[in-house]
Amino acid sequence: MKCTAWIYACAIAGGMFASNAMAQGLRQPLSVRPTAFDYNHYLQDDVASPSDAVAEAAGDATSSIVEEAAPAESSHHDSHAPVYTEAAPSASAPVASSCQTCGPTYAAPACSSCGCNTGCGCGSLGLDLGGLVGDCCLGDAWTLKSQVLSECSPLNIGGWFAMGYATDANDMFLDVPDRINVTQAWMFLEKLADPTCGNIDWGFRADFMYGVDADDTQAFGNDPGEWDYLNGFDHGVYGWAIPQLYGELAGDGWSVKAGHFYTLVGYEVVTAPDNFFYSHAMTMFNSEPFTHTGVIGSYSVSDNLEVYAGWTLGWDTGFDQFNDGSSFLGGFSATLSDDVTFTYISTAGNFGWRGDDGYSHSMVLDTQLTDNVNYVLQSDLVRVDATGEDNVGINQYFLYSVNDCLGLGTRLEWWKGDSLTGYAPHGGALPATGSHSYYAATFGANIRPDANLIFRPEVRYDWSPALGYDETIFAVDAILTF
Repeated sequence: MKCTAWIYACAIAGGMFASNAMAQGLRQPLSVRPTAFDYNHYLQDDVASPSDAVAEAAGDATSSIVEEAAPAESSHHDSHAPVYTEAAPSASAPVASSCQTCGPTYAAPACSSCGCNTGCGCGSLGLDLGGLVGDCCLGDAWTLKSQVLSECSPLNIGGWFAMGYATDANDMFLDVPDRINVTQAWMFLEKLADPTCGNIDWGFRADFMYGVDADDTQAFGNDPGEWDYLNGFDHGVYGWAIPQLYGELAGDGWSVKAGHFYTLVGYEVVTAPDNFFYSHAMTMFNSEPFTHTGVIGSYSVSDNLEVYAGWTLGWDTGFDQFNDGSSFLGGFSATLSDDVTFTYISTAGNFGWRGDDGYSHSMVLDTQLTDNVNYVLQSDLVRVDATGEDNVGINQYFLYSVNDCLGLGTRLEWWKGDSLTGYAPHGGALPATGSHSYYAATFGANIRPDANLIFRPEVRYDWSPALGYDETIFAVDAILTF
């Protein structure tokens, strides 16, 4: 443990990378919740309340690699352009202990069954590359909470540090190419609402981040100068963002969260540890909100059905209302079988910066084909009568878990935009009218040499016949969680 702590301190001091902690306070619905190597996590719902896009921090740091949320088009950044983000789950789970007779208690990290005296170590940077294809023993992850809070504290504190490199830009998070960037230096503080013994419990979450992803994480659906949008938080390509600040009440099978939180919409999220790929899908960036300000509730109808309903100040707002934004956010997540989960989330009303009389939905079908193979099919649709915006997209994910140290993945995309919502990479010009199809294929890996460290190399090919555009991008990032 001393060795692990020393390595971790050196990594942060030297500007290394981070991954796999918890980002968003509000959890994503079952099938929308990604987790690196433990793909069966998609079919589990043992986490408190799933309002995520409101997504929640990526579970236990010892688990695997994950997936992420949705930003706005690059053209939005030019004027009043918001960008979207989403969430990660909480790292500490309540466990039984003698600290309290009735109520949540938390266990300090302990060595896993592989033991601290084995070759793999206990959360140490063993870098045993031989474990990538054979048996993999990572041990337990080092956590900031274990160092600064007592074992029985209901509070949780943590975060991650992520850095990345891309050969070219695609104007969707990969905005600053051909250099190593700090993408997300993230900290969160939370108390999970964990009702026990028939009581109602309260909780909260606050997230703070710094990096080149701040521009796609701020409440860009606000009026300029409100909350963290265009108020001096940025300097150059770097900036600060406060993507979540909310309170929560929870009882037996229900929860209500109020404040500024990540959206429920979509499959990918903004928080780096909660996505399998370093880059993001076109649907996430162009057809989904990232954050909301408002109230969102969830209710467990049964073990197989969770419903969500709430009201927000439109898309991508932070304690502000732009253009009288007022919209519905809700849907459901249903477990259809032991291996299949379907999630439907919609927004409707005045989206604020995106326009009035709008409707959007995201549908995610998550299937566990084998113990090692996970297949996800997602479709997004956005229509805004006030502006004429009309776009739709389909994504497919094929994720293969070799073991706890190595995961392989493929993402195939089709997105159809128009002259309002389409984008022309590298300053190209969009046709004045009509709709245009875009395609992308991404091939990547999640390499975890340590319980706190993940590398995500990928090759991405983007093309659009209508624009005569094609580009191949190599990108890699590293995430160090704490």
